[in-house]
Amino acid sequence: MSGDRVAVDTAAVWPDDVEAEEGVVVNWFAREGRAVNEGETLCEIQVEKVSVDVPAPKAGELVEIVLGEDDEFVKGDTLAWIQPS
Repeated sequence: MSGDRVAVDTAAVWPDDVEAEEGVVVNWFAREGRAVNEGETLCEIQVEKVSVDVPAPKAGELVEIVLGEDDEFVKGDTLAWIQPS
């Protein structure tokens, strides 16, 4: 069943006018085990000085948060996993 999980990553929301390839997770608005709606803001990331909301790519259960608050990541890294409902 784990093969059906959907990655929550940063590539789709990465600011176009930013050259940086690294960012930091600022805040999680959802917790593991919670049902989320497609498009719902799951967390906020910061790239350079730009704050960006990261939406859920699918509706389902937020089954795993891979990177916590204050964790650094590279563009395209997986932040969390959703099990679609």
